Amino acid sequence: MSDENEDVLKCERCGREFPAEDLIEDGGARICENCYINAHQKIKVCDPWAVRSKKILREKAGLVGAEGLTDIQREIYEFIISKGGATREEIAKQFDLPAEELENQFAILRHCELVKGQKRDDGVYIVVFKD
Repeated sequence: MSDENEDVLKCERCGREFPAEDLIEDGGARICENCYINAHQKIKVCDPWAVRSKKILREKAGLVGAEGLTDIQREIYEFIISKGGATREEIAKQFDLPAEELENQFAILRHCELVKGQKRDDGVYIVVFKD
């Protein structure tokens, strides 16, 4: 007779428990569907067409600054403004975001021309985009 917990495993990325058959093999790790999607659904930061499209859409809608952003995007943007720039690590810690999700949010804010990366002596910071 088998133990009923025998078929339940933890996702190696988020640590939540799932039936073993629901986990996906990805790069040698067994992960849940949400973690798999987060890892593979990446928005490209440096995408000139995305920037152009987003700029046109925002202009047509009359959106300025944080207008039209999701709550998390607005909070990240305001955090960056309040600190005069922040590292990815600071932002991830402040908002408890996995690296993949942080990169997607950063990409969207970059497409809106609200933030950009800036090299400083002690690393790369996300700063407010200025013309």
